[in-house]
Amino acid sequence: MKTRKDWLPITLRDLEARGWEEVDVILFTGDAYVDHPSFGAAVIGRVLEAEGVRTALVAQPDWRGDYRDFRKLGRPRMFFGVSAGAMDSMVNRYTARKRLRSEDAYSPEARPGMRPDYPSIVYTRILKTLYPEVPVVLGGIEASMRRLTHYDYWEDALRPGILVDSRADMLIYGMGEQPLKELVARLRSGEELTRIRDLRQTAFLVPEEEVCSLPPVRGRESGREDVRLFSHEECLGDKKKQAQNFRRIEEESNSLRALRLIQGVGREAVVVNPPFPPMTQGELDASFDLPYTRMPHPKYRGKRIPAYEMIRFSVNIHRGCFGGCAFCTISAHQGKFVVSRSAASILAEVERIGKMPDFKGYLSDLGGPSANMYRMGGCDRGLCRSCRKPSCIFPAVCPNLSTDHGPLLEIYRAADRMPGIRKSFIGSGLRYDLLLHAHRQEAWQRAAAEYTRELVERHLSGRLKVAPEHTSPRVLELMRKPPFALFLRFRELFHRLCRKAGLDRQLIPYFISSHPGCTEEDMAELAVETKRLDFRPEQVQDFTPTPMTLATEIYYTGYHPYTLEKIPSARTPEEKQAQNKYFFWYRKEFRPDLLSSLRRLGRQDLLAGLFGPRQR
Repeated sequence: MKTRKDWLPITLRDLEARGWEEVDVILFTGDAYVDHPSFGAAVIGRVLEAEGVRTALVAQPDWRGDYRDFRKLGRPRMFFGVSAGAMDSMVNRYTARKRLRSEDAYSPEARPGMRPDYPSIVYTRILKTLYPEVPVVLGGIEASMRRLTHYDYWEDALRPGILVDSRADMLIYGMGEQPLKELVARLRSGEELTRIRDLRQTAFLVPEEEVCSLPPVRGRESGREDVRLFSHEECLGDKKKQAQNFRRIEEESNSLRALRLIQGVGREAVVVNPPFPPMTQGELDASFDLPYTRMPHPKYRGKRIPAYEMIRFSVNIHRGCFGGCAFCTISAHQGKFVVSRSAASILAEVERIGKMPDFKGYLSDLGGPSANMYRMGGCDRGLCRSCRKPSCIFPAVCPNLSTDHGPLLEIYRAADRMPGIRKSFIGSGLRYDLLLHAHRQEAWQRAAAEYTRELVERHLSGRLKVAPEHTSPRVLELMRKPPFALFLRFRELFHRLCRKAGLDRQLIPYFISSHPGCTEEDMAELAVETKRLDFRPEQVQDFTPTPMTLATEIYYTGYHPYTLEKIPSARTPEEKQAQNKYFFWYRKEFRPDLLSSLRRLGRQDLLAGLFGPRQR
């Protein structure tokens, strides 16, 4: 029977129960406290705890009124840690049309309004007001993606790096275990946090005149110069410079030999030190093997937290994604280089799930950022060291990439043999281009075919969701996605395998409207193509610009950062709605508008394709 001591302390009574008069670190998060390795605050808390750091946590503090939630645990000895939560707060709170969402999946009972806009800024400013002498360290995806000048869709403005608005002392970007451990060790040795300027994977503000005296980054190759980006003010005055900045930022983020980035803003400079090398398998195992309860804190007893319900019986088997999709932040935050857990670590977690009292024998997912990238990476790491490309599979699969699905098949089979496991489902997104790739080794080719067959026969609950995203070759190229013809090949293979096994399975494609470069005609062609395939798209979304993605930079600047070609985007609510309607061509309420639009475009062929030849 678990007690409150099995979770990180969240109240003074919890501290007293441990005999603690003070703590070393207090974490603030915009999410409910779920002690599970899929929730960032829990991971950071457990990592600190494993380092012998007395750590407490405050979840979803009330930022209005007298700030009692920010005062209740007092001041920590080392620092405050602040994270907005598992999502960017603005994506969490607002739709693509900038309307408030009615639910927050990371709050008890999905209750909205439990966090402010930009919690990273709001929480830090409050802490700096109450405890000006205590350092604040920012982390999490909101801070990570906003570490340099970025476009904010909700304000429709270019904002400086989040350190400028928050006045935090340090920002840890990406997955934070490695920099956090080194930071704690150095604080214990007597260093002051505000004077640590050589720690990898951190960002900080310095007066412009101090840039020239920055110490070299620990562990970086000597003799390599820093990169001076266009200043925030230059980007405000010239969108092309913002686009050029993004290319350099993305390339350095995807390099094993990354350089330090420096960007001026006013009389200060944001300094972003290069990241740590990818974690080793042992380091990743150590993070996942920490003593998580895998449950929400007892304070939420009887309350539903949707994000937890979705992943409570799932297992994350790797981190990172080498897909490099233009609209996705995964590689920017977790990294391009996939790091996989050992079979022993994965199966130990499966065993723990099997012992949970409400587990019925069905794993909801054995996956990761992409379902089928486990143990994949560069065969010759030396070649990877000289590469700065954002994707290993676009525009074609890199010949140096190991694409062996064999280890993943072994994990599936081993998990299904575990006591108490009836079935393991795959709920993560699948890269079908990896399955259809002409693998250079015959064993890899066989493994891909066997993986596809076994996936269809054993690991689907009735539906397989994949993401072709669009049908237009031009739009797909901007998205860094494979041609739609590849999806058609996979669809044919999928249905052939279903027929052979006597199974009734559905293939559910994801599509996006209003992506930069996409026009009404592109959407009309998508509608005709999906109608021909007898799809009525249900997994659809309107493009939402989020910081630090290629698509967002194109949307804001109007230029492709790699070619400086001008790319148009649907920007007004009316333009975005006009594109989104094509997903629902079969609804009577949209028919008059679509007929009018197609006639205006002069596309009688598409009009006939959607609504029949009599509509000509």
